Amino acid sequence: MAVFESQEIYQFAMRIEENGERFYRGAARVLGDRETKDLFNHLADEEVKHKKLFESMLSKLENLQLYERYSGEYLEYLRAYVDDKIVFNKGDVDRELGEVKDARSAIEFAMRREMEAILYFLEMKNLVSKGQQNSIEKIVEEERRHFTILSHAQKSLATPPL
Repeated sequence: MAVFESQEIYQFAMRIEENGERFYRGAARVLGDRETKDLFNHLADEEVKHKKLFESMLSKLENLQLYERYSGEYLEYLRAYVDDKIVFNKGDVDRELGEVKDARSAIEFAMRREMEAILYFLEMKNLVSKGQQNSIEKIVEEERRHFTILSHAQKSLATPPL
């Protein structure tokens, strides 16, 4: 069994949250719609809270013993998940911010990234100690809530006001 350097998964999670905040703040700056602007600023604030939670969890970290078929298997998987443009990453955020022309495009990008963050954190939950899984589950629930909020915002854009 290899010792899993679980602090890296928290560093990846913090990177996801930082890039999520960056996207939401950047999109809020370019959007003209006050309601969507406020929504994105709120979601950016939520990402900051999530990052702080991961920082706290990182400070209490313990090493885990996980079975790996080869040394570094889990880290390689998680690194690919974050760095290969699957979850909020700097390259995608910069590119997408350049393409945000309206609330619809910003919301659609954010929805995809929130769903991908959910999948990442669900994987991450399996790689941390039992004592930390509840905290990860809370983040998953928050990300699901973000997705739902964005979905409602998307639907309200599709429905013209009466």
